[in-house]
Amino acid sequence: MTVTIRETPVGPGHPAYIIAEIGINHNGSVDIAKRLISVAKTAGCNAVKFQKRTVDIVYSAAELASPRESPFGATNAALKHGLEFGREAYSEIDRFCRTLEIPWFASCWDEVSVDFIAGFDVPCYKIASASLTDDSLLAHTRSKGRPIILSTGMSTLQQIDHAVQILWRKNLILMHACSAYPAPYHALNLRAINTLAARYGVPVGYSGHETGLASTVAAVALGACCIERHITLDRAMWGSDHAASLEPNGITRIVRDIRLVEESMGDGIKRLAEVEKPVLAKLRRVVG
Repeated sequence: MTVTIRETPVGPGHPAYIIAEIGINHNGSVDIAKRLISVAKTAGCNAVKFQKRTVDIVYSAAELASPRESPFGATNAALKHGLEFGREAYSEIDRFCRTLEIPWFASCWDEVSVDFIAGFDVPCYKIASASLTDDSLLAHTRSKGRPIILSTGMSTLQQIDHAVQILWRKNLILMHACSAYPAPYHALNLRAINTLAARYGVPVGYSGHETGLASTVAAVALGACCIERHITLDRAMWGSDHAASLEPNGITRIVRDIRLVEESMGDGIKRLAEVEKPVLAKLRRVVG
């Protein structure tokens, strides 16, 4: 089954759809967000993704009142509000992405945020692993009629079964993930990509939170048709997600290596390659 995201087919037999996850790594700055969008475009990514929350819905009053030091203030509320972009900021992001001709969308953590993002005519929606069991959010997101990318980190097969039942299989992409930041390699379990593909019959990708590159490239060789990695300008920047993100050189290398792996896979038929024939004529003593 193939899912089309703004005229780009995603599924087996197509190039991996590579998403640069900006998330909250903009640190509340539209300028940083635009620089990260430019990094993703230059690297050759297919799209960029943000996160959107209605703070007073997603977090309890007690959580927001708890002390937490950040550049925005001394409470958790100050931090959460400081990292959220409003309509003016997203309008600028939308204009910038259209200028660069790179699609953008967001992980929405509540129904109000889904409606907000819907106002920008995004090509698809992402549902984070943390929201996989939120039936109301799943149903509301599906009501928008756009493709959905669902991450499956920290979830059992039974929980995924239930989520897929709500979302339906049409226009659905599942993302295998390990929801640790950064994720240790022994916990990545890349073979689960094929488990999910066989069980659900939908395109399956990989959302990586590890620090390196090799395992994400291996995911594509194993059949992942969509890749998501967090990006940052500098992994030493302030913020919770930067350490598990790729810097500009890292995302550029991972796109390059994925495309090289895709070119290398072939059709599985063993044959004499044209480029081997001159070598055969030079080196083989006995021609069978």
